[in-house]
Amino acid sequence: MGIRQFKPVSKGSRFRSVSDFAEITRSTPEKSLTESLHKSGGRDNHGHISMRRIGGGHKRKYRIIDFKRDKHGMPATVAHIEYDPNRSARIALVEYADGEKRYILHPKGLKQGDTVVAGPGSDVRTGNAMPLREVPLGTAVHNIELKIGKGGQMARSAGAFAQVVAKEGEYVTLRMGSTEMRLVHGLCTATIGEVGNSEHELQSHGKAGKSRWLGKRPKVRGEVMNPVDHPHGGRTRGGRNVVSPWGKKEGVKTRNKKKASQRLIVRGRKRGRATQ
Repeated sequence: MGIRQFKPVSKGSRFRSVSDFAEITRSTPEKSLTESLHKSGGRDNHGHISMRRIGGGHKRKYRIIDFKRDKHGMPATVAHIEYDPNRSARIALVEYADGEKRYILHPKGLKQGDTVVAGPGSDVRTGNAMPLREVPLGTAVHNIELKIGKGGQMARSAGAFAQVVAKEGEYVTLRMGSTEMRLVHGLCTATIGEVGNSEHELQSHGKAGKSRWLGKRPKVRGEVMNPVDHPHGGRTRGGRNVVSPWGKKEGVKTRNKKKASQRLIVRGRKRGRATQ
């Protein structure tokens, strides 16, 4: 895995870079594990724009990913490693001993032909899934469940992982990539290792067109609008806090502190991402 730079033959290619896709073994997805993906264009069920700056983008097929890893005790062989346009991570097509095929997130270091297994009692090897209470201290894990049996919800993007730092009673303490310390029930499943394609964050779009391919439309600053169109419009913002076109504050924390998930946070995240 690495980053490929473009020759500066045009202004758009001068700073553009992409992945070299060295780990990809085939370019076509498993047809039985794909489904059509509807685009909303940022509009709700009334046809009104509820999320701005969304629209366009390349047509995609959704790959059905096995986040639950609930086929316990049966070994699976990695058949292919593929590109997924819907996420920053790569995906691995695994074929179980009974012939069933599933997609899983591709962990760093997992190669074509390797064997993975899920369930209690599995070996602590990259790609294997098991309850958190069985994972040794100091081990990096990803695709972590927050509710037992619901499927992985945390540490699913490229290069993401959490570290098991303590065990006490029914809960396991994890240190997230943001330095947040969080309690997760020991029966929740996690996958050993970190998510692959960690060089994803080093890529540069290089031109506005790349954002449009991804379905991201331009953002217009409020300061360059007229006063009738935005509270920041006119010559100056006047020193006021950043607000939306409807006067609501932007950049403020909106996390609900009354939720059960919030009570399981031992230490909050720090500003910026820390290196682990």
